[in-house]
Amino acid sequence: MTMPAERLFDESTLRKLEQLSLIAHKVRAGVMKGERRSVRRGTSIEFADYRDYTHGDDLRRLDWNVYARLERPFIKLLEEEEDLAVHILLDASESMNWPPATSPARSSEAHKFRYGQRLAAALAHIALSTGDRVTLALLSGDGVAERWGPSRGRGQTLRLLGWVEGLQTGGTTDLNAALRDYALRGGRPGLALLISDMFSPNGYRQGLNALQGRGYEVAMIHILSPDEVSPPLAGDLRLIDSETGAGQDVTVDGAMRDLYLRRLREWRDGMAAYCLNRDVHYVAVETGTPWESVILYALRRAGVVR
Repeated sequence: MTMPAERLFDESTLRKLEQLSLIAHKVRAGVMKGERRSVRRGTSIEFADYRDYTHGDDLRRLDWNVYARLERPFIKLLEEEEDLAVHILLDASESMNWPPATSPARSSEAHKFRYGQRLAAALAHIALSTGDRVTLALLSGDGVAERWGPSRGRGQTLRLLGWVEGLQTGGTTDLNAALRDYALRGGRPGLALLISDMFSPNGYRQGLNALQGRGYEVAMIHILSPDEVSPPLAGDLRLIDSETGAGQDVTVDGAMRDLYLRRLREWRDGMAAYCLNRDVHYVAVETGTPWESVILYALRRAGVVR
């Protein structure tokens, strides 16, 4: 389920996001004209730099004025505007519907899926504002439940926000299967931003490997709520899996709490180490952190936003 309908952003937030851009270090941009610039061989309209002439270079790009002064041949490097394919993958499993409606901690700020919606919409708006090609996919089951795009242009933002606000959680998501499916059917590879709590019984590594194998640069935004990181639980309890309905009787005492915290830390540290080893950008966030800080600071430090 979703939170009650409300605006994802106000106008001032949208304007602030438009000052940013997404960065991909390992994928080539496409041929559509955007606001992104990279130095490439070929024709364009703006001068960028020089390099030494080498045999086979186009003599039309030789700078004869520099040659006359220095008596050395130099080739002009020019800036060409290109677009990047941006793929935003939002996990819609029922575990993202947390805290539940009955929880006193329930709010649009603390709710994992609403938090993920805001991050997804913000990243998409940044990409649209810089002329990039954007696809936003809702992951559920073993594939894509809903898809927006691919689309380009700042004028698509209102349509995007309306689509994102209508998204809902439900059931389970097999991240390995869903990401493998997207790697095969997602279209032109580019920057893939996965937004998920990473609660996937079958794991996630094969899915990330499949994306990278198809040429995607991958960033993972790992969302947890504060009460998942430090559960306010004690005593004899029956815990229910929100996705499968399976139950487990437990006694939460000091030893059980310490064990939970240790395994949570090992799980997150293992995920971060795996991503580092695989050149996947990894950002762990809690919903108690303002989502704007994730965009403006955490993703900047990770090298995904500038």
